[in-house]
Amino acid sequence: MPQSLNPATEDRVAEYAAHTPGEVDAALTAAVAAQREWRRTPIAHRRRLLHAIAGELRSEKETFARLITMEMGKPIAESRAEIEKSAWTCDHYADNSELYLAAETVSSSASESTIVFDPLGVLLAIMPWNYPFWQFFRFLAPALAAGNGAVLKHAGNVPACAILLQEIVRRSGAPEGLCTTLLVDSGEVAGLIADERIAAVTLTGSTQVGAAVAAQAGTHLKKHVLELGGSDPFIVLADADLAEASTVAVRSRFNTSGQSCVNAKRFIVDHRVADEFVNLLVDKATALVVGNPLDEATAVGPLARGDLRDVLHDQVLRTVAAGATLRLGGQVMSGPGFFYPPTVLDHVKPDMAAFTEETFGPVAAVTRVDGPTEAVELANRTEYGLGASLWTSDIHEARRLVRLIDAGAVFVNGQVASDPRLPFGGIKKSGYGRELGGYGIREFVNVKTVWFGPAVTA
Repeated sequence: MPQSLNPATEDRVAEYAAHTPGEVDAALTAAVAAQREWRRTPIAHRRRLLHAIAGELRSEKETFARLITMEMGKPIAESRAEIEKSAWTCDHYADNSELYLAAETVSSSASESTIVFDPLGVLLAIMPWNYPFWQFFRFLAPALAAGNGAVLKHAGNVPACAILLQEIVRRSGAPEGLCTTLLVDSGEVAGLIADERIAAVTLTGSTQVGAAVAAQAGTHLKKHVLELGGSDPFIVLADADLAEASTVAVRSRFNTSGQSCVNAKRFIVDHRVADEFVNLLVDKATALVVGNPLDEATAVGPLARGDLRDVLHDQVLRTVAAGATLRLGGQVMSGPGFFYPPTVLDHVKPDMAAFTEETFGPVAAVTRVDGPTEAVELANRTEYGLGASLWTSDIHEARRLVRLIDAGAVFVNGQVASDPRLPFGGIKKSGYGRELGGYGIREFVNVKTVWFGPAVTA
């Protein structure tokens, strides 16, 4: 039975009955019927729906934000920002989908060809708990704009958010069945992927789950997009603005209590400025308030589940045992809730757990290097390739280095973040395909060539 626990108190938030096989079958049939009508709906109507969803999100922002915080534990200010970003994304696709989906014409003296973008059908979205609203709407907005329907299989620990997402879309005026939440066990996902009523699959989650979903989708020859894990490097060169870099480093590592695929995780710092940078990092991380995520002053809330905290603490212990220096934190906090303090590890070597594994929590690992060449080499020494941050005052050096870093996005003198205007995704074991921007909306369309010969008259 799907249930959610408040990770700050360990109290039960909500409990729901799982959908039965008959209910799942009926939902899929309804989704197909709704999508067949929706694909024929003028794009202007689809745009109005997206604007309506954005309005609904903003009108109830405080209510929705509190639910996110209660169910997965992020600080309330971050939950509000998540709602606002979700609304922005819906507005963005409402404003730009017509341009993104505009037909393209290729003409010659003998013929005229047109490239059009048709929807694929009903898409299965397998979503994570760390951004329960944003991850869904960054998929849903382009999917609906393109004429697709959506079936959501959300993470098991955020069922209240999952049910509410379906209701928000319905209240905004979507046809009944076009966007459906299914409360089912992870073991039932393979059956959903195999179902002929599902046209394609998108997943945001772990690399291990991504491999399983890719295999299942591949078996049934279904298009899929995977946004998976990350161990993003945060490279600080000797000429970087250390005050600004350390401020952004703290924000980039500890937002969402360190539970984001694009959190900076490995801090690769030129040895000439490493002592100063680490001292700044420790001072600023020490100032972060850890506590009740509903408190406006809180900067770091609990981890979402107790098992996640256990894994993180084990990674810290193994890294320290291997010779790293513990500069801050590193102890499981007492009392209720799944709290872990901001932790800074210095002198982390490339063979240690905090460097080789994805650390999904408030732990910063600092590795010292001799210069740009070694910094890039170590940044790339990972199975992941999602995002990277590079800090230097030399723009010419930055332009050279960004082309050498293996990542789906590189931010120079800034924090890695997703933006509805820009494509987002990774390489290597961080997945493939793109979300957001014009590239994202075209992932789940049929890029159809239409050819007209000279015999066709107006």
